[in-house]
Amino acid sequence: MPHINTDDGVRLYYEETGSGSPIIFVHEFADDYRSFEPQIRYFARRYRCIAYNARGYPPSEVPEDPARYSQERACEDIRAVLDGLAIAKAHVVGISMGGFATLHFGLAYPSRTVSLVVAGCGYGAEPGKRQQFHDETATTAALIESTGMKVAAETYSRGPTRVQFQNKDPRGWAEFAQHLAEHSTPGSAKTMRGVQARRPSLWDLTDRMRNLEVPTLIMTGDEDDPCLEPGLLMKRTIPTAALVVFPNTGHALNLEEPDLFNRSCTEFFHQVESGRWPRRDPRSQTGSILGVR
Repeated sequence: MPHINTDDGVRLYYEETGSGSPIIFVHEFADDYRSFEPQIRYFARRYRCIAYNARGYPPSEVPEDPARYSQERACEDIRAVLDGLAIAKAHVVGISMGGFATLHFGLAYPSRTVSLVVAGCGYGAEPGKRQQFHDETATTAALIESTGMKVAAETYSRGPTRVQFQNKDPRGWAEFAQHLAEHSTPGSAKTMRGVQARRPSLWDLTDRMRNLEVPTLIMTGDEDDPCLEPGLLMKRTIPTAALVVFPNTGHALNLEEPDLFNRSCTEFFHQVESGRWPRRDPRSQTGSILGVR
């Protein structure tokens, strides 16, 4: 099995296929590298596609020390994948937990990124929802530890932003739920406490986001309520960002609407690679409604 060693000695499992400009896929908390199969099958015809499992997700290593799970570490692990595969820069595509890591990677290493796709990003980021998010992450981590991942997955996979997927594509949702049930119990609990619960709010990153010049595509489902306001925040703050909202769609939008997701990324990549991706015209941000003062 191919693995990459991180700076702190954790082995990360990865798979790659295709050739061309590289795309790094960064998965969400409730899934793993397999969640990007609809994207890899599509993009590997023209791109070099790499998907890896985060630390805590076998066959990647599951460190015992809780201190080795953090938002900063998730960001650095993307860099470790690029370094381990001798990739100078890449398109980076992240969903949810992976979307947060992708954004942080773009902020920390803009010279290593061709573009950023930040999808389903924002859970717990709103200032008024921080305490609720901390309470729910603590409850979820305790549930995982007390019942095991197989049992906890039965609740998590049926959350309010997952039922859309279940209703549209029961077969696809069942596969997603099975992947979730197979995850490491200690790895998932430590990830929930170390990466999810402790990450900074997007509202605390606005100064850094205003200086982000990497082409960025924000994606969210219109029924993924925790990500709607954060999506608007990123669109309004990052000068090179565009926002795509998928209709009647929940959180796992790359699985729920794979064709729309792939087409949106394709158009984005083409514009970036042709040098046609725009920076927002400041005349559109005067605060005026009609432009008449």
